Amino acid sequence: MRETGRSWVEGWAVARRVAAPVEVPWGLRVEVGQPTQVVRHVLLGADDAAVRGLIGAVAEPTTCVKAFMTSEAMRPWFTSAWEPVEPCFLMAAPLRPARVRAPEGYAVDVEVAGGVASVRVHSAGGEPAAAGLAGLTGDVCVFDRIVTEPAHRRLGLGTLVMGALTGAAVERGAASGLLAATAPGRALYETLGWKVLAPLNGFVYRPQVC
Repeated sequence: MRETGRSWVEGWAVARRVAAPVEVPWGLRVEVGQPTQVVRHVLLGADDAAVRGLIGAVAEPTTCVKAFMTSEAMRPWFTSAWEPVEPCFLMAAPLRPARVRAPEGYAVDVEVAGGVASVRVHSAGGEPAAAGLAGLTGDVCVFDRIVTEPAHRRLGLGTLVMGALTGAAVERGAASGLLAATAPGRALYETLGWKVLAPLNGFVYRPQVC
């Protein structure tokens, strides 16, 4: 999982347009710079002492620590000041181009810039219906933020977004894909041939302010 995990972190950083991950003793550190998540640490084969040293040194709220482990296995490292994030699964699939056709009444736009493929689906009236991003890093593509708006669900728009992103990635040399799926999202991706590699869980530092 170490190299696969590294590829996911690197592609995620590209997709989010944040600084490249930095090597640290416990894995990788990403400066996210958002109010909801200022820094992300991803554990890659770190020993218990290194992990406890990292967590004990964290002082900045909204710092996040993630690992390819179950939440239950991670919980003993954290105090009550840390909250679990939504459970996810790291998934992978070989990438093959597929014909992309929007349902009647919808249009799809694909843009690629700075190593990021962006897909937006909108209705005939211009209303946003679905969207997604993919970070392109060599022969690996990391899919991210695949979203279908509630009023436009159950029309195959999520599959449309994935197909359009896959086509853009394959055109630029990507052969395999990675993504972090929530439990509901996992079902969709499995129907598209994606396989679960590992659980992906985390905790975020939210100390009480008196």
